[in-house]
Amino acid sequence: MQFSANLGFLWNDQPLPDAIHKAKAAGFAGVELHWPYATPATDVADALRDTGLPCLGLNTQRGDVAAGDNGCTAIPGREAEARDYIDEALAYADAIGAGAVHVMAGFTDKGEAAQATFTDNLTYACAEAAKRGKTILIEPLNAYDAPGYHHGTLNEALAAREKVAADNLKIMFDCYHLQIMGGDLLRNIKVNLDAIGHIQFAAVPDRGEPDQGEVDYQWLLHEIEALGWQTPFGAEYKARSTTDAGIGWLDAYR
Repeated sequence: MQFSANLGFLWNDQPLPDAIHKAKAAGFAGVELHWPYATPATDVADALRDTGLPCLGLNTQRGDVAAGDNGCTAIPGREAEARDYIDEALAYADAIGAGAVHVMAGFTDKGEAAQATFTDNLTYACAEAAKRGKTILIEPLNAYDAPGYHHGTLNEALAAREKVAADNLKIMFDCYHLQIMGGDLLRNIKVNLDAIGHIQFAAVPDRGEPDQGEVDYQWLLHEIEALGWQTPFGAEYKARSTTDAGIGWLDAYR
């Protein structure tokens, strides 16, 4: 069983190239990024080459974080900004060899205008990504951590995907968020396996290391592998103390 280290949370007190080396030393098979744009892509590419780790994906920019933004792809009136972020993310992904871009939707009223804006911008993103052989991901975020996010449930994300009908548009299935929003994780993954592009996990409810809480990942992740899943699982958790102090959970899978 293989894992990718989400460096938005893990070793995020380190310069990004150093965090990539830390992930390699810990035994991860890949990395994924949140918003790496402050680090030159050449520095990230060099660290990936030196370690031999692939980068599975990264996010589009959130926008004006101080004003409460968490993406703007579904916000009417901000289409040009959203597409600039999509273009930026795809260019960065090209430069570091990342295979996917997670497009951040933002907070909306989920009305018709927001739905139409999201569909149009996702259609654009998928077309641009297809030229590069890349996948576009959308991720439901739970309504407690991200109240008002454009899609908070798996069904909402699936409905958004259906409206675009692009083969390279997939769901980021974060077990942490989706356990909170209804659970039944294995059944939901099994039923929607073809629509899922990446799987992430963290303890529920504290989003810490995946070694306690209400989800038995040692059971669940093996069951997902038995369905034919082969991509590294994304460890996107917030260490309870430091990343190094809590990394022992990996030993249970070795």
